Amino acid sequence: MNILVIPNTYSENLETESKFEVLNHLEEKVQEWIASHISKRKLWFSSDYLPADEKMNDDQESIAKKLRERVRGIKDAVRVAVAVNLLTEEGLPHFHRLISKYLGDQSFWSKWNYMWTAEEDRHGAVLRDYARDGRLFSFKEIEMMQFHYIESGFNPEWDKDPYKVFVYTTLQERATQISHKNTGTSVGSDEPLLDGILSNIAADEAKHYTFYRNVFKAILEVDPNRALLSAADIMPAIDMPGISMPNFRDMADVVRRTGIYGPRDYKKIVEEAIKFWNIELLTGLNDAAARAQEKILSIPKRLEKVAEYIERRTLQKTFSFDFIYNRILVFK
Repeated sequence: MNILVIPNTYSENLETESKFEVLNHLEEKVQEWIASHISKRKLWFSSDYLPADEKMNDDQESIAKKLRERVRGIKDAVRVAVAVNLLTEEGLPHFHRLISKYLGDQSFWSKWNYMWTAEEDRHGAVLRDYARDGRLFSFKEIEMMQFHYIESGFNPEWDKDPYKVFVYTTLQERATQISHKNTGTSVGSDEPLLDGILSNIAADEAKHYTFYRNVFKAILEVDPNRALLSAADIMPAIDMPGISMPNFRDMADVVRRTGIYGPRDYKKIVEEAIKFWNIELLTGLNDAAARAQEKILSIPKRLEKVAEYIERRTLQKTFSFDFIYNRILVFK
């Protein structure tokens, strides 16, 4: 006899609704965090860095010309890092959709989502404008990669768990902050304007990171058992949102070999989160949550082994990418 197994979606929906009740309980704190965020932010726009008016004076024309001259000195490996950062930022529609869908577009969370989206939108805009004005890439190739990335979507398995959304965004914002900051440092002496742009983007990401990690810390205080289970599923490894980009893994390998972002950076991010969320100090947990706590605390040691393994296995390799005209990058 064939038995049809029907997923217990009713139970899953109850679980999700129950977690939303916890999130709704945080409304007053969230409003305070949003107000604090707004009071500290300094808005900037692409036009603050790059002359963009229909009518430009001689000084502005000179700035644009000198930019292209400086850009010629940017190393190809750094160009790859900028491409990853640019395309990652251009994936913003994926994340606005996830937050809107799973935190509600009619709730108090929508204020944060719209504000966060507006702030993040400047990041992709300024990097795109910089790359185009500076002639950093074969721009058609970058446009095609961006199109493919957006068209491919981003539908992680965790997206229906609102707790996991906040764990992921905490880790991802921190990773993005580090990537932008280190890319800027790598290019600084060759092109200080790009260093300044990336530093300001990183500063924005740091503020967003602070918001998301505060939210999850508050969740842990209210509902530690279920929050630990969600965190234990996400923290061992996060897929970067650009994983569906063409040649993403090779680009990420170049970024790692260049020292901009790699497994050891992620290990530090996890260690920071564990410390800030006081994971080790949580008590009174049920059996499942206690196992999740133990798993989370063991992640840094596992990530250290992963980093060591990758470093041992790293061999000389060459890379080439259409968006930098297939010039050969050699890493020993």
